[in-house]
Amino acid sequence: MALDEVTDRLQRIARALEEAGVAYALVGGQAVALWVATKDPAAVRTTKDVDILLRRADLPKARAAAASVAMDYFEVMGVGMFLERTDPNPRKGVHLLWADEKVRPECPLPSPAIEEREQLEPGKQVVSVAGLVRMKLMANRDQDRVHLRDLIEVGLIQRDLLTTLPAELAGRLDALLSEAGR
Repeated sequence: MALDEVTDRLQRIARALEEAGVAYALVGGQAVALWVATKDPAAVRTTKDVDILLRRADLPKARAAAASVAMDYFEVMGVGMFLERTDPNPRKGVHLLWADEKVRPECPLPSPAIEEREQLEPGKQVVSVAGLVRMKLMANRDQDRVHLRDLIEVGLIQRDLLTTLPAELAGRLDALLSEAGR
């Protein structure tokens, strides 16, 4: 039932943003799941939240779009998110990341530009694999490394990506590729 709620939330916000003409890209675990499904649907892991990349300048239009599907904008500990009116729990929120901006000051690169996206399914804009890999390498939490391993396992990440990354991120990816025997 919880997965149905996540899927519903994802579909509602994506549809609302599309209808409002707001450029967005799914990022995070949902993006990983959609990319992995293009190669091996049986390898998809479930994820409990929705992360969306937006241009900061589009926030007013995005807020109006979210309001049309009963979600309101909040900032919780510096993170922008859309929360359900009936259950405003940040764990169930749609978390926002800003395109072309660093998530944290110490990040070596900004988040991808909004143009770095693809439509993998009707009504679902997803950040490119290269953009997703950069974001996951910068976050570098256990769950991000698991997501990267999933992308490696289905063949979506190859060694040629290493040459496009700053040394710190390339080292992290090289370790994961080596661990997988790639």
